[in-house]
Amino acid sequence: MDYLKQYKSFVNSYYLAEGIRITIGISLPAIVLSYFHNLSAGIMVATGALCVSIPDNAGPILHRRNAMLICDALIFFVAVCTGFATTYPPVLGIMLFAFCFLFAMIGVYGTRASSIGLAALFVMILNIDRPQHGWGIIINAIYVLAGGAWYTVLSLSINSFRPYKLAQQALGECIQSTADYLRTRANFYAKNTDYDKTYDSLLQLQSEVHQKQNLVRELLFKTRDIIKESTNTGRVLVMVFLDIVDLFERVITSHQDYKTLHDYFDDGDLLQKFEEVILFMADELDEVGIAVKSAEAVTKNAELNIRIKNLKDYFDHYRNENRNAENVEAFISLRNILDNIEDIADRIYTLQHYTTYDKKWNKHFTPSPEYEQLVTHEEIEPKLFIENLSFQSNTFRHSLRLSIATIAGYTISKFLPFSHSYWILLTIIVILKPAYSLTKKRNYDRLIGTVVGAIFGFLILFFIKDKTAVFVIMVLLMIGAYSFMRTKYLVFVSLMTPYILLLFHLLNANNFRSVVTDRIIDTAIGSVIAFVANVFLLPVWEHEQDTDYMINMINDNLVYFSNVASAFINKTVSTDQYKLSRKNAFVSLANLSDAFNRMISEPKNKQKNVRQVHQFVAASQMLTSHIATLSILKQPASTQNGNNIFLPAINAITERMNEAKVNLDNEEALTQDAENKTAMRVLNDAVNDLLQKRKMELENNIMESETRKKLSALKPVADQFNFIHKTASDLKRLSEELAKK
Repeated sequence: MDYLKQYKSFVNSYYLAEGIRITIGISLPAIVLSYFHNLSAGIMVATGALCVSIPDNAGPILHRRNAMLICDALIFFVAVCTGFATTYPPVLGIMLFAFCFLFAMIGVYGTRASSIGLAALFVMILNIDRPQHGWGIIINAIYVLAGGAWYTVLSLSINSFRPYKLAQQALGECIQSTADYLRTRANFYAKNTDYDKTYDSLLQLQSEVHQKQNLVRELLFKTRDIIKESTNTGRVLVMVFLDIVDLFERVITSHQDYKTLHDYFDDGDLLQKFEEVILFMADELDEVGIAVKSAEAVTKNAELNIRIKNLKDYFDHYRNENRNAENVEAFISLRNILDNIEDIADRIYTLQHYTTYDKKWNKHFTPSPEYEQLVTHEEIEPKLFIENLSFQSNTFRHSLRLSIATIAGYTISKFLPFSHSYWILLTIIVILKPAYSLTKKRNYDRLIGTVVGAIFGFLILFFIKDKTAVFVIMVLLMIGAYSFMRTKYLVFVSLMTPYILLLFHLLNANNFRSVVTDRIIDTAIGSVIAFVANVFLLPVWEHEQDTDYMINMINDNLVYFSNVASAFINKTVSTDQYKLSRKNAFVSLANLSDAFNRMISEPKNKQKNVRQVHQFVAASQMLTSHIATLSILKQPASTQNGNNIFLPAINAITERMNEAKVNLDNEEALTQDAENKTAMRVLNDAVNDLLQKRKMELENNIMESETRKKLSALKPVADQFNFIHKTASDLKRLSEELAKK
């Protein structure tokens, strides 16, 4: 592992920037007001800042600004309501149930709305054990509002000074995720590789890449300053993103059955040479990602070009020495892989040039007004909320589950002399998520992180007695915790726990041990309640909704395939239409993969049809991969004028995919067209005729011929149609098995 590269990547990431921003937003008011002997007010201002930081996650500045302003108003309202309700336990119980339900339900409007609801719940719970009276209620709420307003101003001010920084950081993360995917794909060329493990890793990485692509899409195409202004920086960022998406499409391609390649070439080291070059390209792409995040130009070198040239020379030499009538097909496939590697290398060089922000690279580039179609627009409509007030809605069931769990936690806390209601409730709302697998992981991370963090905190206090040093360490822990808050929950809790322990020590050293003990016990109680609620209160299991993900995957890939295949039957599809279909296909595949990963984290008795679903997910990945491969191939010149041999294959593939969809929908099976059963023969017969001619030429030592050129052009295309047809047939077969379960 290159630790220097890891360090540079983290230092320039938006996660660290967010950690520093939140730490300043929370700690500065508390420090200032503490200096003026008003620490209690400082804590409430810090609470408001913390809550408003929750919906301030990465995204278009307009969305962030609106979310923070709404959050400011909401936390003031909730603080007032909580202040009046704390002296009336029955009213507080009703309010607790109602607010938990309401603020969880607004999650139907998306992740940011869900974050606003979580912030409102934080304010309510942090004030639940702090009874106020008279004007003290309003003053307390004003302090909370002041903290929220302060953080809003801080965040917006930082953005105004560096308007492109967040987009650069997110784009850099996206590029590095693509590099990780490319690096993992190199495993296919290693000897004795575990194909199933590699494919599973690729599915997880593919989901990560698509999540980061979607974030960059929102940052670029929902931000008017970037997409509509003619600034050089904005234009370069858009160009880099469009190129990295195209590059990812090249990376995801599958030209061949890798097992077949190993059967032919494992006696030598040819495939290992391919692996080495691909790994080097991944490292170069990593450097581009770091450069984009840090807004620095990549240091150019010619080593990648040299490695590509050496690989081509070695391939030509190896082919000339080992080519025969038996392995000619494998060499054709490997030649196309080499062409794809060259294309990826060229794109990496282009990305390296973009990091200079030289205007000559974008002077002819004009952002398309159609780019906004590539992002999802979420409408805030009341009818969406009303439509989800049903037990068929996962959000509704989660909202009820959360409300009941918090009431249970609050009730239990009142019977325990040592517990603190707010800590139990905080544990519940942070851990309890709509999906069982997410709750399970959060529960585990929370418990382990609390124990590890407590030990770490005690060690700090045992060896360090100076309060100034303890305070500095606490601030560093805050930065670290908030930097991992949205990415690695275990690390977040492991750093947050000692930070809170040090804070309690600085505030009240005499009562420190009892406070720590109480927090650990409260965390355990909250974790148990969250786990029980997730299993027994209106649970949602992935097998109940995996069919929807499968159908969406087939629908989106069918459109993607139709747009790609149109080039082979002389039909025209616009670039924007093609890119939209590609994006939808990739996203639906990522959603299906995520759903399967959640399923295998559920209890064994809730994992229905795991083997078939896993095979379906793997086949879906192969389908998208082969369609992407087909998209970069060109129709052979010999087939461009009439005599279209691709149309029967396209019809056969379309029929297979439609049959799979019908099976999953439990609809009446389509009438099978007898001609489509043998439709692939038209294309395959054309390839076989050329292949037989070429084998005869090789037996007669004819190295170059017109037949070789035609075969080299047609064979890769035919291979992809065959791969896609086989995969579509596998999906149809699996859909039949799933429909019978």
